[in-house]
Amino acid sequence: MHLTEMNSSDRRSILKALAAAAVTSLAAPAMAAEGLAAEGLPPQPTGAAAAIATDKAYWAEVKRLYAVTSDVVNFENGYWGIMTEPVRREFIRQSDMINYQNTYYARQRAGADFEAVRVKVAEAVGAGVEEIALTRGATEALQHLIGGYNRLKPGDGVLYADLDYDSMQYAMNALRARRGVDVVKFDVPEPATRQAVLDAYARAIEANPKTRLLLLTHVSHRTGLVMPVAEIARMAKAKGIDTIVDAAHSWGQIDFKVSELEADFVGFNLHKWIGAPLGVGFLYIRKDRLAAIDRDMGDEDFAESDIRSRVHTGTVNFATVLTVPTAVALHQQIGAAAKQARLRHLRDYWVSRVRGFKDIEILTPDEAGSYGAITSFRLAGKTSKVDNEAIVVKLRDSHKVMTVRRTGVAKGQCIRVTPALFTDEADLDRLVEALAIVTGTKTG
Repeated sequence: MHLTEMNSSDRRSILKALAAAAVTSLAAPAMAAEGLAAEGLPPQPTGAAAAIATDKAYWAEVKRLYAVTSDVVNFENGYWGIMTEPVRREFIRQSDMINYQNTYYARQRAGADFEAVRVKVAEAVGAGVEEIALTRGATEALQHLIGGYNRLKPGDGVLYADLDYDSMQYAMNALRARRGVDVVKFDVPEPATRQAVLDAYARAIEANPKTRLLLLTHVSHRTGLVMPVAEIARMAKAKGIDTIVDAAHSWGQIDFKVSELEADFVGFNLHKWIGAPLGVGFLYIRKDRLAAIDRDMGDEDFAESDIRSRVHTGTVNFATVLTVPTAVALHQQIGAAAKQARLRHLRDYWVSRVRGFKDIEILTPDEAGSYGAITSFRLAGKTSKVDNEAIVVKLRDSHKVMTVRRTGVAKGQCIRVTPALFTDEADLDRLVEALAIVTGTKTG
């Protein structure tokens, strides 16, 4: 029945209930989501993270926090992170509040609430609040860092690798026209090892002595390779080179604090491995390096000494930002070390079973510290878009297993497999069975 068809008493009751709910939403601080985030999750088992990683009962409880389609088994979780149900409900709650209060909320309280979110994120990543500015994702954060970096002069060089993210490569390429610099791209060795990666970066730096800026990806979205960021950043700094780190895929997948990267400029996502709603991330600038990044389009809303002047995006989705503390709280309750161990366990579970399959090449090394959840594979001789798309389609349509084709790897295209916290061993058994058939190791 439509509201206008109800009698006046019923309409008044419904409107009063809606108003009360909205007032409750407004009165509840944006930071009060921590209790909601833990809904339904039992205490974590005691013991080392490696032992917790294989506790099936505990991870079954974590899985129950997610509502996920059963149409396919989703191994394309690198695109963005599905919200847990507590996070999704908090997002709806905040959306309802924003819609009800509208500009009254925006003018009266949004500033203080957004600042509280910034404080929460800074504490979680181990930074000072003055070093953090919220963005709509890692791409926006990194574009501001790369485009705003003002320590380049004509004739200087900038350096990046084939495994860096496409949009960040574009931003580095744009510095040619914007700053008059030379842009150099090099290939990360395949198969990769930690030492081979370090050697490749050392050679690239040595071969390009005019380099003043290096783009470095912590976890590659193409292959899942985890770079030894701190070592490379130190190597670069010794040559007078600043490093901008793309941490879009790492925080929440890998256990670390920002200081451990030893880089002055980092771009982060909050809607991938932290599980916030789509459209939120942040940038980090070490407080004594703020002057190296220009204000965004001459921003005057904030003082030049305020990091928030380095980002100006206009009106954002208020509810998305206000839901971040719920996602961060759940991330912290499960624990970064436990998440990292669980995701590596899931990755090892399927990779160890398929390594001997016919013609399969695993691009991501087994070396400790060099991988997280993401791993990519290629079938021998299958390096084209057509080849790899056909495999993705076969896995999806014949076996109900969702993967994704990745481009840009020097030796040819590949297929990325990304489990998530809602993935269990039975899901991975289906992937292994499908790959056995697709590779011809087993007849279907």
